[in-house]
Amino acid sequence: MKQSVRILFAAASLGFAALAQAEVAVIVNAGASAAPSQSDVANIFLGKNKSLKGVDQKDWNPTKEKFYTSVTNKNEAQLKSYWSGLVFTGKGQPLPSVAGDADVVAKVAAEADAIGYVDKAAVTDKVKVLFTLP
Repeated sequence: MKQSVRILFAAASLGFAALAQAEVAVIVNAGASAAPSQSDVANIFLGKNKSLKGVDQKDWNPTKEKFYTSVTNKNEAQLKSYWSGLVFTGKGQPLPSVAGDADVVAKVAAEADAIGYVDKAAVTDKVKVLFTLP
């Protein structure tokens, strides 16, 4: 019995490690001509730059974690605190969010001025990749 629990735990750990290793793609509409830099993208997702409409993922997941820690240098607690401060002072509202990768791709593909981030495996020809985070 203990052996099967160990095997199951090891398999789950490898699965989570694979998720954490996934590449994140920052995407825009396929017809977009704008190509913001990584610092511009950080400012869009922190509500400081409104040149493009950021599409956020609703739940904290490995893709969202990698995106925010790599691009904005904020973890989940820091991001929640950041937005709470802006909302409390009336200086901003969190970005609209959708359920996951497929919804981000669909929204970015449908809106010419949208930008989002997804697991690289979710990218389709309906969107353009600005850059990837390894």
